[in-house]
Amino acid sequence: MLKIGNKTFQSRLLLGTGKYPSFEIQKEAVQVSEAEILTFAVRRMNVFEPSQPNFLEMLDLSTYTLLPNTAGAKTAEEAVRTAKLAKASGLCDMVKVEVIGCDRSLLPDPVETLKASEMLLEEGFTVLTYTSDDVVLAKRLEEMGVHAIMPGASPIGSGKGILNPLHLKFIIEQSKVPVIIDAGIGSPKDAAYAMELGADAVLLNTAVSGAKNPVKMAEAMKLAIQAGRLGFEAGRIDERDYAVASSPMEGLLPS
Repeated sequence: MLKIGNKTFQSRLLLGTGKYPSFEIQKEAVQVSEAEILTFAVRRMNVFEPSQPNFLEMLDLSTYTLLPNTAGAKTAEEAVRTAKLAKASGLCDMVKVEVIGCDRSLLPDPVETLKASEMLLEEGFTVLTYTSDDVVLAKRLEEMGVHAIMPGASPIGSGKGILNPLHLKFIIEQSKVPVIIDAGIGSPKDAAYAMELGADAVLLNTAVSGAKNPVKMAEAMKLAIQAGRLGFEAGRIDERDYAVASSPMEGLLPS
């Protein structure tokens, strides 16, 4: 069971809704993923500008929890303004804070991210913060009171998978709020690895929407996250330098 703020969810897959080949494929991928939380950039929605397409128009939104994000914001003030717009539109009081500090790498601005998170907490939002894999920054965010920490596995949309598992493991081990691996996931292998590290959930978009068959990839990601979580809970064997027979050697009949 995944608990974020005062909400609980069965699925540990959070799915983005952008960049699908069509609304029909988007709808089918979302359904087969069994995701309960759908995220989207507020600035790309018609709540911000009526001429923009509604990327959620094919979905029965009553069955999902919406997670608007502040993608496109460069300052804390911009992020807060975007979040308030989403809330005023009746979408959700849960928000993914995203304040980008580098246009090329799309890595978050740590200073503005901290500031935006604090401001939105004061406004009563349920705050999920996208951040780098900075262990100390993650600790500061948790101490501030965010409801989930969302460190990137690698740059947004890169598909490079988990570049720094050690830092992610440190963040997970020290955190008392959910840690959701966000950004850079490319394959089911990456998603399973994130969960095996002990992550509480995975958020992804491009890995599904950009796949040759988004619907099949959505199902693959769902199963990978389930398998990774089960593997983490089961506890893997210790790694050893030398072989250890899988069958006991004691009590064998003489040859």
